Amino acid sequence: MDKLSQYERVFKQLDGNGDGKISPSELQQCVEAIGEELSAGDAAAVVTMLDADGDGLVGFDDFVRFVEGGEEEEKENDLREAFKMYEMDESGCITPRSLKRMLSRLGECTSIDECEVMIARFDLDRDGVLTFDEFKVMMML
Repeated sequence: MDKLSQYERVFKQLDGNGDGKISPSELQQCVEAIGEELSAGDAAAVVTMLDADGDGLVGFDDFVRFVEGGEEEEKENDLREAFKMYEMDESGCITPRSLKRMLSRLGECTSIDECEVMIARFDLDRDGVLTFDEFKVMMML
């Protein structure tokens, strides 16, 4: 089952009356059905936050945008955690020395020169270090 089909299935579960939109009360009922609490005010606030066309309801496109956005945020957080492992002294960048240190922890024996070459491949501003944005580009390949 592809992602879009999975999203449709979940959306239909939330859309109690089958009108193709999720209302605050439908959201509240679904949350309560799984044993959690959500006040009417909080449900309305969530719907308002997700509602792109201003009709007071969450359409399928709004739902997909929310779900996909959450996945992107999760990926970004995972990349930030990985980046922190490679950076040195919370400097905000990966240096050849910090890369060598991390690679040696992983059992890879590399020289500083080899690390400089690795960094140079993705060092977009040519400052000799990798920023988080450069690291993210590298990890997306």
